[in-house]
Amino acid sequence: MYVCSCFGVTDKQVKEHAAAGACTPRQIASATKAGTDCGSCVRTIQGLLGRGACPRRELLEKGNGAAVLAAEPVAALAEAA
Repeated sequence: MYVCSCFGVTDKQVKEHAAAGACTPRQIASATKAGTDCGSCVRTIQGLLGRGACPRRELLEKGNGAAVLAAEPVAALAEAA
């Protein structure tokens, strides 16, 4: 099913990026552009991401290299797209 009609992003793609470490709609947007045009898909993306454990979020809360951890996975997802 298409989540973002503006850029043709499917729920499968969102789930794949989430499995690769994207925890927020902003990180999904960095990887796929979903949510960056009209924005109507952002709530759907949030629903797909859920409120599950985010390994990076847990590390950020502990204060273990926040800047590096926040940048690396998004760059990797952008390259994979």
